[in-house]
Amino acid sequence: MSAYDELMAFQRETEALAQIAGRLGWDQETMMPRGAAEQRGEEMAAIEGVLHARRTDPRLADWLEEAEPEDDEAQAQLRLIRRSYDRATKIPAELAQALARVTSTAQGIWAEARAAENVADFLPTLAEVIDLKREEAAALAQGGDLYDALMDDYEPGATAEIAAAMFDRMRPRLVRLREAVLAAPAPAPLNHHFGENAQLRFARDLAARFGYDFTRGRLDLAVHPFSSGSANDVRITTRVVETDPFNCFYSTIHEVGHACYELGIDPDYLFTPLGAGVSMGVHESQSRIYENQLGRSPAFTGWMFRQMLDRFGDFGVTSPEDFARIVNRVQPGFIRTEADEVHYNLHVMMRFDLERALIRGDLQVGDLEAAWNDRFLADFGVAVDRPANGMLQDVHWSCGLFGYFPTYTMGNVYAGCLHQALRAAVPDLDAQLAQGELGAATGWLRENVQRHGGLYTPGAVIAKACGFEPTEAPLLDYLDAKFGALYGL
Repeated sequence: MSAYDELMAFQRETEALAQIAGRLGWDQETMMPRGAAEQRGEEMAAIEGVLHARRTDPRLADWLEEAEPEDDEAQAQLRLIRRSYDRATKIPAELAQALARVTSTAQGIWAEARAAENVADFLPTLAEVIDLKREEAAALAQGGDLYDALMDDYEPGATAEIAAAMFDRMRPRLVRLREAVLAAPAPAPLNHHFGENAQLRFARDLAARFGYDFTRGRLDLAVHPFSSGSANDVRITTRVVETDPFNCFYSTIHEVGHACYELGIDPDYLFTPLGAGVSMGVHESQSRIYENQLGRSPAFTGWMFRQMLDRFGDFGVTSPEDFARIVNRVQPGFIRTEADEVHYNLHVMMRFDLERALIRGDLQVGDLEAAWNDRFLADFGVAVDRPANGMLQDVHWSCGLFGYFPTYTMGNVYAGCLHQALRAAVPDLDAQLAQGELGAATGWLRENVQRHGGLYTPGAVIAKACGFEPTEAPLLDYLDAKFGALYGL
């Protein structure tokens, strides 16, 4: 057996164990009894210890040195294994286990604090998470920028400076569009009751229509919707608000975008580094293009309007045009995951600045709630009314996902580029969407993005699909055109 074959056999076992750890995380968010939180923390720490030992095994260095790749795929496998090894060997095993233990229990503490509307219940645990993440960042950065070291885990090659420059370019046009839209007459929100079971039935039908394979997945409820898994076991969650069905429907479509990326990866990459999405930005491009450019398009919402009349009866909307405006209603709401396309990236920019300050030590945990509330009022013109609508709304910080938030906007930027290329490749896209047909669109994304998994770098896979280097211009042009038409600007 060659060094490359030995390396890949070892790696497949590591990847399989990582999938088991992911399944424990899914169970914790959906099925696990609340009293099991502390035990689950120990279980997660134990399996992280095993994974860290494998990811830092000295044999990896020898195999990487001796392996001779025969093709581009093998070269990419080695690149990703080397990257993982280099990062893992910088982090002490005790730190890796401590992070796994604390972030596992922190999620339950966050959820209870959120339900009780009590920030103080979460702050000591959050402070512990941040201390550990700063320790991890220092080990990875080795004298460099701490936030860059964390961000690189989610979007390889990206830096805070790159993200900040992109945000600075985007903000003026987003604010200008927001001001124009908010000055125009706004559609009234829905005023109807939509039962949970009926919502979930339609959510399942929407998931299948967008290409989700229920023989390799399942749909469950969670406090914060997410997708988990890869290859032949990719699970999604949603949530239900009986006065706001779009919360459920578009959370589902969003997570289906993530899931279809994993389900669409070349099956030959199973249990290898290539068998997962290449970055969170590219991952987010799939969820956002499914949710927004496809799912919220006036063409598709026309089909959706007819479906909802059939399923829910008269719910107070009389035309597909009015329905499209309601689906795309622009308002300065509190919740990022429910934000319209005009406001969404402004939410991300706020979180980016706050968490960057936390990691740098410029903002103390005890001052975070006040900083959040002050910034939200400045950016959105609305005072935060309660913690669940403020700093307790997102699960990310309890999970230790510092550096993750900017990838949401990077994903939107990638989605804007892909949407432009998709429309060129499928000229009758609107006609298909008006019939509820997604096959051509999702097939194009599967062929040009999803099947490659980790084969290319994030920027390269988008450039290869689009025929041009990614830039924020297509996204901003799309937003101006879409909302200009919807609001008669």
